[in-house]
Formats: sequence, structure tokens, C-alpha cells
Amino acid sequence: MALDETTADLARIADEMEVWDGSAGADSVPTEQGRMASLARRLGRSLGRGAKTGTTGLADRLMAAAPRIKVRDVATLRAHHPDARSAEELADRIAAAGARASGAVGAGAGAAAMMPVPAAMPVEIAAELLAVAAVEFKMIAELYEAYGQPAPGNARQRSLAYLSVWSERRGLDVASPATILALSKTAALRKSLRKRLTRAGFRKLPSLAPLMVGAAAGAYVNRRDTARLATEIRRSLRERQPADPSYWLTARADTDQP
Repeated sequence: MALDETTADLARIADEMEVWDGSAGADSVPTEQGRMASLARRLGRSLGRGAKTGTTGLADRLMAAAPRIKVRDVATLRAHHPDARSAEELADRIAAAGARASGAVGAGAGAAAMMPVPAAMPVEIAAELLAVAAVEFKMIAELYEAYGQPAPGNARQRSLAYLSVWSERRGLDVASPATILALSKTAALRKSLRKRLTRAGFRKLPSLAPLMVGAAAGAYVNRRDTARLATEIRRSLRERQPADPSYWLTARADTDQP
């Protein structure tokens, strides 16, 4: 049950990225500190019951959550951002929203770390790592949509493709036969995710030092790192042509229909 609850929490946190790009109402801005506290408690309960610990368990949770994260296709994105006149302008909005959402997660985790209660820092770090990964997964998938290069296949296959992009921190050609073959090897992906989560965890440790703990530090670090990731992904996507050269106009025509 805890695994299901955690994956549902991660999907909800990722979905709230839409708040930060203006697609959702301002009154729905989440209280990320509460979300992070809930996620940390559920992770703690599952780890306490003997579930797989460390980055292996985190990778499994991320792989379970990814297919449940809602990814807007280009037509929906254009409908949500009718003033975006090009793929670049749409990608600007997606990247900015991802950075803001990641910053909000960092602010919530940082504030929770300052609360005068006993805190299991490893669980807290794990909760933040998973929440940021979920936000960045959604951002990456929607950037691929904006540039007309969506991953093929069903929800699970697409999620494996975007998780590979997240773990590699670069824009893979998810439609090439060689990449698709590599993505079918979930054991290799799980290993790659573990390595990425380990690196990310080590990067979080300095921000938990006594003089750096807090909402501002957590927000700044997450926002900066997610913005940098978006820049790298977009650089790779610009180097390739969309699968359908007319995708942008077709998406606009779809959104104009009653």
C-alpha cells in the first residue's frame, strides 16, 4: 500500500507543475511543505517495513510512478499556452514551470528540515529526490512534445524513454531503433537511475549543513539544477528534426476545433 501511496503522491506533485506555468488556477498553488512531509512519512513507513532501501528502492518507486504522471501532448500544451507562437516559446514556458515547481519542492523540504522535530534526514533527502525527479520527468516529456519528438509506444514504454533521458541528463533520440532496443533493458535503466539518484543525493548533503538548511537554499539549488537540465535537453532536441514537420500547425488546428 505504501508503494502505491508514494507513486500517487509523486504523480500529484508532478501534475502541480501546471500551476507554475499558469495552466491551473492561482488558488490551487500547493503547500509543498505539507506534500513533502506526507511523502517522507510514507517512505519512512515502507522502509521501516523492510522494503528495499537505498537507491534501489528509490529507483523502483520512480519507475512505478512515471507511467502515472500526466504528460500533456503538444495540442494540449498549445491550448494551455495560446500565446506561444513557436516551439521555442512553448518550451520556454515548460522549462520555467519545471524550475519553479522544483524550487517549490526544495523550499518545502528545506522548511521541513528546519522544523524543531526529530527528522530522519536520509528519508527526507529521499523524498525530495523523488519529488524533484517526478517534476523533471514531466518537464522532459513535455519538452519532447513541444519540439515534435514524442517517444513512441504505450505509457510504460514512453516512461522508460523519458526516465532514460532524465538519468543521462541529455536529450536522447527516443525514436531511433538503437535507443528503443536499449530502453527495453529495464535492468540497465534501473542501474542508471540508481547512479543518478546517488549523485543527486550527494549533491544535497551540503545544503543540509547547519548554516545552509532552509527554504531559500533548497529552492535556489533545485531551481538552478532543473533549469540547467532543461537547457541541456533543449540543446539536444534542437539538433534533430521533428518526426512530423507539420506537427506544430496540426496541433494548432486541433485546438481550434469546437
